[in-house]
Amino acid sequence: MSIRYNIPTWKTSPFIRILIPLIAGIVLQWYWQFPLPLIIIAGISFTASFILFRFLPLSLKFKIQPLQGFILNLMLVSFGLFITWQKDIRHDNNWYGNHYKNDDYMVVRINEPPIENPRSIKADGYIESVINNDSVINCKGKLLLYFSKDSVSPALHYGDMILIHKDIQSIKNSGNPGEFDYERYAAFQETYHNVFLKKDDWVLLNEKNINSFKQFFLSARQNILSVLRNNIKGDKNESGIAEALLVGYTNDLDKDLIQSYNNMGVSHIIAISGMSLGLIYLMLLWIFNKIRFIRKSRPIKMIALLSCMWIFALLTGESASVMRSAIVLTCLIIGNGFNKKASAYNSLAASAFMLICYNPYYLWDVGFQISYLAVISILVFRKPIYDCIYIKNKGLNKLWNFISVTISVQVLTFPVCIYYFHQFPVLFLITNLVAIPLSIIILFAEIFLLALYWIPFAGIYLGKMILLLIELMNKFILWINRLPFAQVENLSISTLSTWLLYAMVIGFLAWLINKNKTALKFALFSTLLFAIAFAYNNWQVMQQNKIVVYNIPKRKAIDFISGNDYEFLGDSILQSDTILQNLELKPARMALQLDNKTHSLPTVFNKDVFYQFKNKRLLLVDGKTLFAPNQQKINVDVIIISQNPKLYISQLASVFNCNQYVFDASNSLWKIDKWKKDCEKLHLRSYSIPDEGAFILNAE
Repeated sequence: MSIRYNIPTWKTSPFIRILIPLIAGIVLQWYWQFPLPLIIIAGISFTASFILFRFLPLSLKFKIQPLQGFILNLMLVSFGLFITWQKDIRHDNNWYGNHYKNDDYMVVRINEPPIENPRSIKADGYIESVINNDSVINCKGKLLLYFSKDSVSPALHYGDMILIHKDIQSIKNSGNPGEFDYERYAAFQETYHNVFLKKDDWVLLNEKNINSFKQFFLSARQNILSVLRNNIKGDKNESGIAEALLVGYTNDLDKDLIQSYNNMGVSHIIAISGMSLGLIYLMLLWIFNKIRFIRKSRPIKMIALLSCMWIFALLTGESASVMRSAIVLTCLIIGNGFNKKASAYNSLAASAFMLICYNPYYLWDVGFQISYLAVISILVFRKPIYDCIYIKNKGLNKLWNFISVTISVQVLTFPVCIYYFHQFPVLFLITNLVAIPLSIIILFAEIFLLALYWIPFAGIYLGKMILLLIELMNKFILWINRLPFAQVENLSISTLSTWLLYAMVIGFLAWLINKNKTALKFALFSTLLFAIAFAYNNWQVMQQNKIVVYNIPKRKAIDFISGNDYEFLGDSILQSDTILQNLELKPARMALQLDNKTHSLPTVFNKDVFYQFKNKRLLLVDGKTLFAPNQQKINVDVIIISQNPKLYISQLASVFNCNQYVFDASNSLWKIDKWKKDCEKLHLRSYSIPDEGAFILNAE
């Protein structure tokens, strides 16, 4: 009788062991920014130390073997430091930022097909050269371009070269609390500057610079979109969903519809995910198994599967989740081709290792994090959940299997989803049970549409069927979203609380699955720490007294905050326009945990343009305000200037003793610059919200 040994996953998945120090090196380099000479010296030293172990006596090797493993980990940490340093294009001598000066000309290539927005046309540019006086300096680097709509004629295309003469601006955040860190996001895309171009700021050059490989995929994608748009005759909601499902094109999606899918926990449907690639892999496998000469030749079958899969992955724009799935499936296909079975955990870790070696910034990509957490969650928890209930009926058993997968996905993804999206979809199970089967049918129907659209009537009827299915799916999602108990919103947890929540979940599940008492103690201790952190956070919220002047372009927006209550003062459109309010104000209010809007805080006293909040006295100056000099100056703590009033700082200084002048984003930039210079001359403190971000004043 043979003895079966339970080998730990840690032993059967070596890529997990080398992935952890690599991630540590990437994180260290991002936050600490070690210089290249130090990284190289460390890498060489650790490598040399590791090699020296080969020349040590065997007895000594055995005694200090743990030290060898420790040095190997340090080598991987050094490698993580290096690839992160190398990925930062600012360290490249040819980066345009090392040569560009204001008033220089730049030759820029249009790097992606331009996208039309309500107010402008957006395009990704790539700087080819900087022209400084008579010298041309060959450079490289990405630049975000915004064209005024009246300036783009004729239309721009991928590969077009333009000459621009306009000072570029650094990409920066608005500084509003809780906002998406767009500056960091752009840096991860190697983009640090943008520019808004009017008609006279640029000219189209005769030359083009086209990468044939990239052009092939862009053209193929555009042809696919044309087929979908010509045959699926719905409005923007239906055609946008069709485009997103098949090739991950989301520019035609309605924002409210996207939010509804996010609220219901089915956003993976409209953002090309690993599930889409997995379904296409299964379809290809079925097709190739029906073709005799492919089925009988493993190399041909392997090459055909890999080619089709990677073509699809590149067509979808190389999202992190698709690339993860593509690499895992590549390992699976190659393993099957050579009759080798790999550990699922090792294949997953190998795909993560390769992806972050290619782009270390994937670590901060939300899609990357959720994608891997979802797969790990399925691998670990699906079977224990499925084994909880035995169902004899085959049909119901398959349904329960699907439900167990859906539930298991939530186990490790819900804490990070609460952290990033501040909500939890209560009815995720119901929406997934309907939306996922529908999306699978729609996906396969779209593939058949691409194959058969040229046949008379085939494209018409397939398009009508797809349209009907998408309408059904959208109506169902919107209906569920309107239910009052469909989701819990305005959830806000800190980074520490998120880690403690993971500790609680893993501890309790380890106890339930393995009956491990130590895991139960760990879970209970984590719960206690979570409760303490939660209580402390709530205490801090109830103690807060703040005035926040938001950075919203061309808008006046001020919140007086006391505990979790707030009173809003600003433009009426920010209260009536839900989309604008959700975009500009909701993230800040969730971050500050404000959930009770009131028209009059008891701690705010107002008379005309004067406000008293706790111990702070404010003067709000707008275009309608006039002041006459007094014999005795009036003391105020802050003067907030809005909506381009016609005034001079010297006029205000003659009437008020003020510690701080604040110019909000509703003012023109040229006026703010003029007022700042006046403040400098008068030795007064000033704060420009468009330049420095939202202004936050703590009141006692």
